[in-house]
Amino acid sequence: MKVYQTNEIKNIALVGGTKSGKTTLAEAMLFEGGVINRRGSVDDKNSVSDYREIELERQASVFSTVLYSEFAGKKINIIDTPGFDDFIGEVIAALKVADTAVMAVNAQNGVEVGTEIVWRQVSRLEKPVVFVLNQLDHEKANFEECLRQLKTQFGDKVIPAQFPVNAGMGFDTVVDVLEMKMYKFPKDGGKPEITDIPAEHQAQAEELQNAIIEAAAESDEALMETFFENGTLTAEELAQGLGKGIATRTMFPLFCVSAKNNQGVNRFMEFAVQSLPAPNEVIRETSTDGKEFELNAEKQPVALIFKTAVEQHLGEISYFKVYEGTLTEAIDLINSKTDSKERLSQLFAVAGKNRQKIEKVMPGDIAATIKLKDSRTNTTLTSSKNQDVQVSPIVFPDPKIRQAVKAKNTADEEKLAGVLKEMNSIDPTLLYEHSKELKQVILSGQGELHLNVAKWMIENNNKIGIEFFSPRIPYRETITKSAKATYRHKKQSGGSGQFGEVHMMIEPYYEGMANQTEFPVRGQDVHEMDWGGKLIFNSCIVGGSIDARFMPAILKGIMEKMEEGPLTGSYARDIVVNVYDGKMHPVDSNEISFKLAGRNAFREAFKNAGPKILEPIYDVDVMVPEDKMGDVMTDLQGRRAIIMGMDSEGNYQKIKAKVPLAEMNKFSTTLSSLTSGRGMYGMRFAEYQQVPADVQDKLLKAYEAEQEEED
Repeated sequence: MKVYQTNEIKNIALVGGTKSGKTTLAEAMLFEGGVINRRGSVDDKNSVSDYREIELERQASVFSTVLYSEFAGKKINIIDTPGFDDFIGEVIAALKVADTAVMAVNAQNGVEVGTEIVWRQVSRLEKPVVFVLNQLDHEKANFEECLRQLKTQFGDKVIPAQFPVNAGMGFDTVVDVLEMKMYKFPKDGGKPEITDIPAEHQAQAEELQNAIIEAAAESDEALMETFFENGTLTAEELAQGLGKGIATRTMFPLFCVSAKNNQGVNRFMEFAVQSLPAPNEVIRETSTDGKEFELNAEKQPVALIFKTAVEQHLGEISYFKVYEGTLTEAIDLINSKTDSKERLSQLFAVAGKNRQKIEKVMPGDIAATIKLKDSRTNTTLTSSKNQDVQVSPIVFPDPKIRQAVKAKNTADEEKLAGVLKEMNSIDPTLLYEHSKELKQVILSGQGELHLNVAKWMIENNNKIGIEFFSPRIPYRETITKSAKATYRHKKQSGGSGQFGEVHMMIEPYYEGMANQTEFPVRGQDVHEMDWGGKLIFNSCIVGGSIDARFMPAILKGIMEKMEEGPLTGSYARDIVVNVYDGKMHPVDSNEISFKLAGRNAFREAFKNAGPKILEPIYDVDVMVPEDKMGDVMTDLQGRRAIIMGMDSEGNYQKIKAKVPLAEMNKFSTTLSSLTSGRGMYGMRFAEYQQVPADVQDKLLKAYEAEQEEED
């Protein structure tokens, strides 16, 4: 393979809803570029993109696939992405390194849920967009309705560069308003017959050509002046305007294809290499300190790993984009996070599971390497330590759903931990945590399908049987009033006994509070708890009733009980403890005695101090179609949600609410059901609030029952 310079490279992400034909389009593009000599298909389970076992079984993309095609002396890097929202992390990573989003739209369904979901990410990242109306050979294909929906949803920037003459069964002809020619494609693709536009389509072609010329002229002041003077643009000026218009997102051209029959794909690729922006013609990527990368081949290398995968018989493969400098085989680079050295022993151009060795990777290009030591997704590789250059990282969404997971066979638990770690390095939106607090392994992801696919892979690829169950909620325990308690620990056995007596008063802590005045505070320890809140430990001992050397043991006993609260075993917080009296024995008193006395005195005082349970509250933003507002609002209110407000966003309504985490279980599935898959939501921790009295009673009874079972 030749070494492609920056201006000879086009980086595109194929995005869109599921079943819009992205993988089939990628297959046709590779065939047209000669990368493959036979087109496979999703149905026949032999496509270049969907080659992993889970994808073959589901007949749908689960991971993004990095591909390339060579066409007219240019290289087109293609990233084929999944259509389900559960795998949105794959889409976001692909859009990070792509310079243009090619949005596939199903000609029989028009704008679908997946189209809307991906559009939000494309808009957030300000990526240029080209629409490809696919499956025009389907009997229900409707060009006019699809165009209407696209313009309604995304505005008048959507401009047809082509329109079909005979959409539906037997589709084989389009009018191209850029070339002002009619293209008739052979039944199974290949070189089209190009003719003049028939008279019956001339008016429509001229109207659309005028629209696209005007849009191209608006992208550049000089072209606008030329347009006003001459009333049109030359072919060269139109091409120039198209390139600028796409790069600056002032226009979104629409092309017509049947990827399954390879009709129109060659013409789209001609347009892609001519008019889609090269890496140096779009908004430049920046470093974490805001500096733009220049895509200069002479500078020191900088590359971002945007995807990590594990391939059978090969091991770990890292996909990267070069933002500065030139990468050569066997180059040594530095992981900018750890300062450790990484050798890129081999460089590959990748087309799915097929790889071709290459000698150089120029700025703006996408390639892969294998077997890096400790560099994963979102790692910047640079040329030296102290260079302190990091590409601004990919921002992945917060998880929306969580499940507790455990191995069916306890002997597999350690192996499962390793598998979960590896899966997270491949998919950063799949998070796992060994929760000391909940005593569970928590797996979090983007939706029920996301977690179910992870479960399938663990069980089928790693041969570990696992089960999901509802995760515990990280409640907090605290008090509402002061209370006193005395506890004497006394134990006598054949030698030295144990004796310790502690008198304490506890009270609720709040910021800025003054010390109580009933007992003199002789010493104070302030502890910021790892789980939030504080413990204030005051020594109020007068006259040496408890020796100072035993105070740390009392504190240790209290801390142990705060780590496993008296009500539900949850962490306790925001408490002031005043130890004001006690007794010692000259022989039997020791640290363990006072630790136990302090622990039990704290437990007794806690139960008499108006104890309350706090629950985690999350800020939840729900995007719903306007006609589904009522149903979703009703469901949220049934989850004890407090509605904080509503906003309009395009054709959607955004509901802002505060919802207890305990009530968010299965919300992802419910929302999808209520909105036919069109609803979306995000959630982030907000605060802890007291649970209602009836909920607290249920939690106390449940904990008591659990303790009885364990006993």
